[in-house]
Amino acid sequence: MEHVFPTYQRFPFDLVKGHDCYLTDNNDKTYLDFTSGIGVCSFGYSNKIIQDSVESQLTKIWHTSNLYESALQDKVANQLCDDDQLAFFCNSGTEANEAAFKLARKASGKSTVIAFNNGFHGRTYGSMSLTGNPDIKTGYSPMVPDIVFANYNDNDAIDLITPDIAAVILEVIQGEGGVNVGDKDWLLKIQAACHNNGVILIVDEVQTGIGRTGTKFAFEQFELKPDIITLAKALGNGTPIGAMIGKKEFASAFGPGSHGTTFGGNKLSLAAATGVLEQLTPEFLSDVQSKSKTVWNFLNDEIKSLDVVTDISGLGFMIGIHLDEKKVAVNDIIAKLQTEGLLTLSAKYNTLRLLPPLIMSEDQLLEGLGKIKAVLQSETVLTEN
Repeated sequence: MEHVFPTYQRFPFDLVKGHDCYLTDNNDKTYLDFTSGIGVCSFGYSNKIIQDSVESQLTKIWHTSNLYESALQDKVANQLCDDDQLAFFCNSGTEANEAAFKLARKASGKSTVIAFNNGFHGRTYGSMSLTGNPDIKTGYSPMVPDIVFANYNDNDAIDLITPDIAAVILEVIQGEGGVNVGDKDWLLKIQAACHNNGVILIVDEVQTGIGRTGTKFAFEQFELKPDIITLAKALGNGTPIGAMIGKKEFASAFGPGSHGTTFGGNKLSLAAATGVLEQLTPEFLSDVQSKSKTVWNFLNDEIKSLDVVTDISGLGFMIGIHLDEKKVAVNDIIAKLQTEGLLTLSAKYNTLRLLPPLIMSEDQLLEGLGKIKAVLQSETVLTEN
């Protein structure tokens, strides 16, 4: 690529077609997809309900300014929100977290926010400042002030939550940071400390939400009731959309002129979201949970004991296979899996990250996991020799 900034380390092929859970590149090689476009295309690449919804909206109107009412925004907000919540629509997870950051400061009248090491919330200045990964901040200092970082799953973080704190932001499963699952008791203690001290709890569901872990939002499985929720990625199944959901009591802090966006709440993206949410039924989520059991049985029985594997973490269709960095590099594994016709991802600390589409069948899931087992077994043989 000659005409764009080299901000991405790209694989040397172009994905040009998609159907079901498969992608085909410009060399006509087809891959089983265990990435979902980094947790985006949960309903795959040829979902008729989503396609029909977007095509129908295309024949009406593509874009209107937020100066006018939008029945479609209100419909999707109603699908997402409980009775005591309101939504703000934007274009990405970064923008959703930026909105949450602004709302928390304005609604609370305080500035300090607690975030967590290895957390990831985006790359705009506000969301990057909340992100506990120093590597992505290199060269961009100074960051937004008054951000305090604590260690994830560490009880020392609870003592930091005092009445002078505006908010705490966290992921219940840190995705980019290594697929680190929050301890339920710890998360509930964090929530209790927030509520006892008048601190806003923000849960970032950008990667974990919209069914990825087997429930609409991952925090449901940890018995949390956040004050603000952020989401994006899978909400539009590939069309750019993000949302911030907050308690109605914060409405006065986000009145006219307090925040805005040109493209947020775009009608094409919202049309896609209606198709997604229409299919995110209890029956669908139950099926995801059932398939997840098959996946995790295979992971624990067939892959966890391999010599190059140190641990496996995650929940539902969000999986991290932690590899021994002294024996194998995750990027080498990803390249070998591509040769075998399987697309996968990485995360921090030499982690092979899997985010397969939620519509993937058990047979397809086991096929992909079988390829991973075979490649990791071959690496085990190499390290032994």
